[in-house]
Amino acid sequence: MVDKSVIDAFQMMWGQFPEGVMLIDKRRNILAVNAACATLGFAEGMICSKMGSPESHKGCLANKALAEQKAKFRKISMNKKEFISFWVPVVGQDNIYLHFTVGMMVDYGICAETIEN
Repeated sequence: MVDKSVIDAFQMMWGQFPEGVMLIDKRRNILAVNAACATLGFAEGMICSKMGSPESHKGCLANKALAEQKAKFRKISMNKKEFISFWVPVVGQDNIYLHFTVGMMVDYGICAETIEN
C-alpha cells in the first residue's frame, strides 16, 4: 500500500500530461493513472505486465530503473511510428516508478499549438 500523499502528488504533477502516465510498484501493480492513461482503459489495480501482448513487455526497463534508482528510457518502433518509453523511479519511494511513453498519443512532429515568447 502506498501513502495517499504519493498518489496525490502523482495526480498533481502528471494528471494533465497529454500522454498516458502510470504510477507502478515493483510487482507491476498500477497504483494510479493520469487522465490520458484512463482513456486508454488503464486503471488503478490492474497489473501492467498483463496488458497487451507479452512481446510488448520484452524491453521493459522497470527492474533496472528500480535497482539503479535511475531513470531509463528506450526508443520503440511500432506500426511505422517511433516512441520513447520511460521508467522513472520516484524519489524517496524505492519500489515505485513512473512509466510513460512519449509520442504515442500526441504526434509532436506536427503540433497544432505553438509557444509564443
